[in-house]
Amino acid sequence: MNYAIVDIETTGGHAAASGITEIAIRIHDGNAVIDSFETLLNPGRPIPLSIQALTGINPEMVQDSPTFEEQAAKIYQILSGCIFVAHNVNFDYSFVKHHLGLAGFAFNAPKLCTVRLSRKLIPGKASYSLGKLCDSLGIAIENRHRAGGDVDATAILFEKLIAADDQGHIGSMLKKTSKEQLLPPNLDKDEFMALPSCPGVYYFKDHTGKEIYVGKAADIKKRVTQHFTGHNTNSQRQHFLRNIYSVSCEPCGSELMALILEASEIKRLWPQYNRALKRPEFRFALYTYEDGEGFLRLIIGKQSKLHKAVHIFDKEADGIRMLRQLVIDFKLNPDKCAYSHYPLFSQESPELSQLRDAFENIPAEEYNHLVMKALHSFSEGLAGFVIVDTGRNPDEIGCIWVQKGRLTGIGYVPAETEIENVDPLSQNLKPIFANHYMMQMIFNFAAKNPSKVKLLH
Repeated sequence: MNYAIVDIETTGGHAAASGITEIAIRIHDGNAVIDSFETLLNPGRPIPLSIQALTGINPEMVQDSPTFEEQAAKIYQILSGCIFVAHNVNFDYSFVKHHLGLAGFAFNAPKLCTVRLSRKLIPGKASYSLGKLCDSLGIAIENRHRAGGDVDATAILFEKLIAADDQGHIGSMLKKTSKEQLLPPNLDKDEFMALPSCPGVYYFKDHTGKEIYVGKAADIKKRVTQHFTGHNTNSQRQHFLRNIYSVSCEPCGSELMALILEASEIKRLWPQYNRALKRPEFRFALYTYEDGEGFLRLIIGKQSKLHKAVHIFDKEADGIRMLRQLVIDFKLNPDKCAYSHYPLFSQESPELSQLRDAFENIPAEEYNHLVMKALHSFSEGLAGFVIVDTGRNPDEIGCIWVQKGRLTGIGYVPAETEIENVDPLSQNLKPIFANHYMMQMIFNFAAKNPSKVKLLH
């Protein structure tokens, strides 16, 4: 069994948009290095100054070097039939596989990661980066951050790992049924294997324990596995995988509960690698205040923590539409209702003139009574219901509680709970603040599954 120990230097962190400036390969038979290949490569694109400073490889050094495509056949021949070994193997493998593919070679090989192997066989190290790990083991690295220097150090490290492997970890990691090589270098396999195959939300965390990604799944283990399979070369994947040190999850009774929890957790945690649900959302609210003449005025404006709102809207248009309807239904004075200090109705009409005329001599107390009647009617008309969903086990049910048109809480209650009673809901459900996306999901689900909706009285 031969091992191809590989190290590359690149122009960037992801294969699809970066080139390889240097590659070094040492063929190891399990006892010693038996063959070697090393060359600078012209990446065919600029080398960033930061990369030049790190590696010492500048454009002048590679301008007369061969391209990867020109060396592809030789590289493919050397690697064929070997186990691909590297420190953080998925990084080097993704580059080599991608660029061999561009040159017309379909490359697939079993992989072995010396980071993961070191964590198993040499536990307790403060860091498993190549430089710090080699320092702790007394392995000198000559020409650090150059492919030749790093691959020679990796080869010495690999020999130490082989000598320390008295329990057959290398063989176990290379089995096709093992998940070891698909996992990120810093993620413990036991944590991954402990994930359940049920709906829920999962959390990827960095070395400090901070959540860097939150996702939902109909099958947690299957979805997490999908993050690690394949060799996606997009701009964030390599950095993302390197930063995953831990994974945890919160099982849910259904995919709907997972969807709502995911959206809520992203808003709460603001993870680094979540994008779609991190856009700032401006909410709007209905406010009421008394003017200098003692009349209650209604206004739609941006939500503020400094002012108590009558009701909150995810979209300004929803609030404006509602306020216009209140004016028409309860014959309120249109001049005393507005949005963001603009008139509520943009065009004059005979109906608006009649409304104004009706309030010309009305006392403030009488008009304010009319406004309060309109607000009470609006509040009473808001939806109040519970979606009864699947629990995490047969002894409970999932509940999604909507009160006065807004999501109030989610969670689980005993299966025998009387859902129409609000008290157990308020005691057992987790308070939650919804956005427009979450409310759309809930109302769409309720419309499609009326049998799961329990109205509250």
